[in-house]
Amino acid sequence: MADFVSDFWSWFVIIITVLSIIFCWFIVLTQAKKGQFKGEVKTTGHIWDENLQEMNNPMPRWWLMMFYITLVFGTIYLALYPGLGNFQGLLGWSQANQYDREVATAEETYGPLFNRYLEQDLKVVAADPEAREMGKRLFSSYCIQCHGSDARGARGYPNLTDNDWLYGGDPKTIKTSIMSGRSGMMPAWGDIIGNEGVFNVTAYIEFLSGRDIDALVAAKGKEVYATTCAACHGANAQGMQVLGAPNLTDKVWLHGGSNKRIMETISAGRQGVMPPHGEFLGEAKVHLLAAYVYSLSLDTEK
Repeated sequence: MADFVSDFWSWFVIIITVLSIIFCWFIVLTQAKKGQFKGEVKTTGHIWDENLQEMNNPMPRWWLMMFYITLVFGTIYLALYPGLGNFQGLLGWSQANQYDREVATAEETYGPLFNRYLEQDLKVVAADPEAREMGKRLFSSYCIQCHGSDARGARGYPNLTDNDWLYGGDPKTIKTSIMSGRSGMMPAWGDIIGNEGVFNVTAYIEFLSGRDIDALVAAKGKEVYATTCAACHGANAQGMQVLGAPNLTDKVWLHGGSNKRIMETISAGRQGVMPPHGEFLGEAKVHLLAAYVYSLSLDTEK
């Protein structure tokens, strides 16, 4: 791939493009001169249907002018803007620097407003209607793709409104999750504990969530759980937020709570990533986002 960004290909594009434009100019100019002759118009010698002849008429003047305008526009455009290999154009314009200018303008306009909230405690920001509205707009721009427009998530993406948190739901922890991201991994146990072990542990987990499960099978699953699962999810199966290990007793399922889904999770494992947004959005916007997400859990409590 490195060969395609070398100077050779840049000059290749430049030469082909310039020669093409010159050739177009040549064609148009020569055709324009042909249109200046006077007298009887001759045929090209092509005849169809006995007497239908193709005449050698010159191009209409308006059509010729359209060609001129197109060529002039193309020549000026390639001189001012990128289009000839690595040549950036006399104006030095690019999509990258245009984006940077727009971001700088937006930051100059809205930055002071964001920074005003950054100086406030997250709980105070969460209680401010204007700040919540701003946070909601940020959420709509950057978060709904995974968590949904109503913030209720989807399979594999946490519901942010149910007050059930993998890493903690206090304002500071929420902000850390958005700023730095999270990476969760559930190891695959299928090859280690076997099909029977997976079946028994699944039965025990369903039993913990209040389902009607055979007590003997659940007891066998509890033994396997104690040696394989308790290290992360805790002896009481209520999870560990330090590790991002979910509570298995609250009937909230990130990847689905059916018997089949639970068995898949234990057997094959799961891996989830929450990308960091701090560098991309900046702390001020993340501060508003965190306050908005925190406010969703407050609405749930009400």
